[in-house]
Amino acid sequence: GIEYIDSYVFNKVEDIRFNSTVGRYVGYTEHGVKNAEAWNSDAGILGQEQAELERVCKTHAAIYYSNILDKT
Repeated sequence: GIEYIDSYVFNKVEDIRFNSTVGRYVGYTEHGVKNAEAWNSDAGILGQEQAELERVCKTHAAIYYSNILDKT
């Protein structure tokens, strides 16, 4: 399977991360935890992140995979 991760970093410290396998945001700092709670309660925001998995990852994975197969 494909896992999509969207990390938000501030001053070289990861603040919050969306992980498509978990299906929600996880906060790693006090600010990140507060945002994770808010964003996880918003179905629209979660839906946008899940759509990125379909739009970007799966589309590109198919292209890369076919290129690899063409060379073997």
